[in-house]
Amino acid sequence: MVASYIKDPAAIYAQSFERVRAATDLSRFPDDVAEMVIRVVHACGMPDLAPDLAFTPDVAAKAQSALAAGKPILADCAMVASGITSRFLPKDNRIIMTLYDDAVPARAEDLGTTRSAAAVEDWHDHIDGAVVVIGNAPTALFHLMEKIDQGWPKPAAVLGFPVGFVGAAESKAELAARPDLDFLTVHGTRGGSAMASAAVNAAALLAGRAA
Repeated sequence: MVASYIKDPAAIYAQSFERVRAATDLSRFPDDVAEMVIRVVHACGMPDLAPDLAFTPDVAAKAQSALAAGKPILADCAMVASGITSRFLPKDNRIIMTLYDDAVPARAEDLGTTRSAAAVEDWHDHIDGAVVVIGNAPTALFHLMEKIDQGWPKPAAVLGFPVGFVGAAESKAELAARPDLDFLTVHGTRGGSAMASAAVNAAALLAGRAA
């Protein structure tokens, strides 16, 4: 016999976030950043993620202000782009994901890097004041920081959640050490598209409430 279970969508939604709040130590986060943390924890089911999160105090405010101003979201992969809930976006913000652009494979070969990193080159004209969200490729985050060091305009916020065992921890540690960028990231190998898009969704909801 299948055990009884909750079927009401509203009750599932409410109880899920209620349990995340109860299970997660949010004491060191500003209230708006805590809302982002709650969504990230909800996306991965890991309250123990919270101590590994690194952030700048203004990251939530910067991200929500950018979205409220209609700035685009730059995503490193299709899974991140697909995880962003469009109905939450306050200005029907454009989601830009350039990984599959025709020029990317040849550019990656010319640059001697991954396609994810080469795709970042197409962000130049959109990045000023935008929200950058990376949920897959450490090379994309590394390349982004290289381009900023070379004089590119800065995004409003970097939500950096590349995942894996080669370069992920290192790229996020470098992001967390930068004084020139507002960011939310997680130390170590954990990360992924679900966490990354959840952080964007939280910022979008905050922007909607502030409108």
